[in-house]
Amino acid sequence: MIKTLFIILLCGILSSCEPIDIQQIDIASSAPKRTVLKVGTLYGPQIYLNSDQGESGFDFEMAQRFADYLAVPLEMIPYTNRKQLFAALKENKIDIIAAGIAKTPNRGQQFKLGPTLYKVNQVLVYKEGTPEPKDIGTLSGEITVMANSSSVNILTKLQKDYPELMWNQVNDKDNEELFALIANGELNYTISDSNSLLINQRFLPELRAGMILEEKVEVMWLLPPKNSDRLMSQLLAFWHKERRAGTLEHLNEKYFGHVKRFDYVDTRAFIRAIDNILPEYRSFFEQYAGELDWRKLAAASYQESHWNPSARSPTGVRGMMMLTQPTATYVGVDDRLDAEQSIRGGAFYLKDMMERLPDTIPEVQRIWFALASYNIGLGHVEDARRLTESMGMDPSAWRDVKKVLPLLQQAKYYKQTRYGYARGSEAVHYVDSIRRYYDTLVWIDLQTKNIDVIEDHEKIEVIAEEVSDNLRGSEQ
Repeated sequence: MIKTLFIILLCGILSSCEPIDIQQIDIASSAPKRTVLKVGTLYGPQIYLNSDQGESGFDFEMAQRFADYLAVPLEMIPYTNRKQLFAALKENKIDIIAAGIAKTPNRGQQFKLGPTLYKVNQVLVYKEGTPEPKDIGTLSGEITVMANSSSVNILTKLQKDYPELMWNQVNDKDNEELFALIANGELNYTISDSNSLLINQRFLPELRAGMILEEKVEVMWLLPPKNSDRLMSQLLAFWHKERRAGTLEHLNEKYFGHVKRFDYVDTRAFIRAIDNILPEYRSFFEQYAGELDWRKLAAASYQESHWNPSARSPTGVRGMMMLTQPTATYVGVDDRLDAEQSIRGGAFYLKDMMERLPDTIPEVQRIWFALASYNIGLGHVEDARRLTESMGMDPSAWRDVKKVLPLLQQAKYYKQTRYGYARGSEAVHYVDSIRRYYDTLVWIDLQTKNIDVIEDHEKIEVIAEEVSDNLRGSEQ
């Protein structure tokens, strides 16, 4: 009896680990229409992610704002492929598709198209170290793309000029899986929008952008072809409001503004350091980060010292967090070359910077202002904020201040300031680099947790099988 109960318990655990088939859920009947905004999406760093830090993504944030505008709760419903996603919209299981979808003539015929989110280039993607493709008509291997993606539309148009052009469509892999196969040398080419490629190069630095196949493609949301006039009217009014408020520009900066500087060697070195160096110091970052995400503290430390506790610079800064002697004294660090002391002191100083910033700066952006202050000093950042305001921009928005910071290197601007000349462009690069390191840490953390879940699932299956085998043996 006890063994039977154990098997039943294991089966219950295993069934709870199985992914939910979203197609089996009739979400259209779960609530009266428009008491909730049901948004279909796909997983992706710039689209939608749900981690221990909460939900994130360009499309998620815009969807949340639209739900707030409609005064209804948001329900994000991720699908595993575009075929399922488009079918759900046609069947009125969802109200909107928000998934980084590019505009194509075919989609314009099937659905109502929302206003433009942003524009991207569609590029051919190949692996570092292989010959750069120069001519779409003479590629040395096969192109593999997702079925029902805009890439199919691009290839179909190209085939008119290149009749011999062939490609392979897959239904069981998403964009990131194709990227991984390219990086591993298992596929020759795929097609991607430029933003997705830039984001994924932080995790897969072997990816390379080849020729541009289509320029300035509009990315937008999709609405059902019928009975969605009122929702479209509300969406257009909301879009106008958010565009005037600068929301689209802010989200473009947040998700794409820091990924345009790609350094293959640096990215590879960082990923190796995550495996080989970070484990020794991770507990210190977690211990002293407090309410700050420890990965942001770790990313700042890597930018400062590449996680070298003995790092020194000609200007006199030292240690994991590259503290000056006055700063070390201020934060109570006796030995700047002691890794734990340096991380503790750097964390204290960074949080102190955040607290000293004006209350007008939004909570989610305070870390970027604090990091810039960590680099060039709070006084120079305040100078840049005042200049930003004098130019008619928002001094509490990082997207605007980062445009102005480099002007502190020009006499016509810094002579107007209290603290004078500063290497503002260096501060912008400093913050962008930390943001890229942070994104890479988040991505690797997610991959590790997914692997752990799979391994735990497999272990439970093995235990269940062993118990079952033992029971069969005892019965015989």
